[in-house]
Amino acid sequence: MSDAGALDEVQRTASGGAGPFGPFEWMVALRFLRGRRARRPFSAFAVVCFSGMAVSVATLIVVMSVMNGFHSELRNKIVGINGHAFVQPLESPLTDYDAVVSRIRELPGVVQALPMIEAAVGVSSPYQQSGGLARGIRGADLEKLPGISGNVKLGTLDGFDDAEGIAIGAKMAENLGVRIGDSVTVLTARGAQTPFGVTPRYKAYPVVAIFQIGASNFDNLFVYLPLAEAQAFFNKDGEASLIEVFVKDPEDMDAMRDKLEFVARRPVIVTDWRDQNKGFFDALKIESSVMFLILSMMIIVAAMNIISGLIMLVKDKGRAIAILRTMGATRGAILRIFLLTGCIVGVCGTIVGLLLGLLVAHNVEPIRQFINRVFHINAFDPNFYLLNQLPSVVAPQDVALVGGLAFGLALVATIYPSWRAARLDPVEALRYE
Repeated sequence: MSDAGALDEVQRTASGGAGPFGPFEWMVALRFLRGRRARRPFSAFAVVCFSGMAVSVATLIVVMSVMNGFHSELRNKIVGINGHAFVQPLESPLTDYDAVVSRIRELPGVVQALPMIEAAVGVSSPYQQSGGLARGIRGADLEKLPGISGNVKLGTLDGFDDAEGIAIGAKMAENLGVRIGDSVTVLTARGAQTPFGVTPRYKAYPVVAIFQIGASNFDNLFVYLPLAEAQAFFNKDGEASLIEVFVKDPEDMDAMRDKLEFVARRPVIVTDWRDQNKGFFDALKIESSVMFLILSMMIIVAAMNIISGLIMLVKDKGRAIAILRTMGATRGAILRIFLLTGCIVGVCGTIVGLLLGLLVAHNVEPIRQFINRVFHINAFDPNFYLLNQLPSVVAPQDVALVGGLAFGLALVATIYPSWRAARLDPVEALRYE
């Protein structure tokens, strides 16, 4: 349809009366988004601005979801294997750990409490050697650990206390070249006391279970022994190094720490997962905020596209604007028409971007696997990123924030070009026609 035909239709619509943001203004705004030719349903302005806004919003949604996934997965991996709070003895060895554990388990909000021996060790096989962190723990408690429960890939934890064997991570088993039933040697520098000083102690243990937590550094670190065996091996008969506590709400640890100190009824030091991993999670939070600010620039660029596109549209539609003014359209009507034109592109681009971003965010891992198969690469190598898969957690508040930001910028971007269109002098626009 030519501009003249469109203007005839406008005149018929306007003759019936049209209020602010009424059918007349909507019809003209939509007409301005159409291409000049019949085979082009949308103008170049509409396509470019719509695409820029949609891609920008989708990218920001996906990146924020992946960052949230990193935070959630790493916290679950780290906290799930290490506990939420740690009660360590002060002034005297923790020989009354059974009584302390019983009192802690009765606290509201406590999910699990377990005594443990913990010490650094060397682990070796006939093929390789590695460093590790040995943990002496009861078999019943080991099966209840969130990081271990359901993650035993080979072997079994049944009869762990009496098996006189150890459980190691899948990565450590791979590095040492051992399988279930193979023996590995555990070495500690804190061995027997002799007239010549403390001598190293080592002992061979069969591998009875291999677990896979999902964080490669943990799967290559932990070695679990029966508690009684660890007490004998590390010269801590009747003692525990610490008590690990798991709670329902790991984000609210301040009040729980005071309660743990109270029910212990002995001098203790209570720390929690925030103390042990504060630098790591603070860095992750800062990185997430910086990524949001940087990628928000993409939405600003998309909004600038709307500004430049609308300014060009105003110049291109100068004759039509002048004719509309001579037909009785007010400056306010022209202003609202171009506001609608820009907002339609911005809102549609934002909605499509949100939908596209949510679709990709919910399928990040399948997309990664598809890219790996097609291009024969290993995107997101677990050896470097500590996780076996690319995590993604969609936070509703992030989606609302991105959508609100995109819509707000799109609305602001339309103000200046619309004001310029409203101030266009019909006489000047038609002088050379």
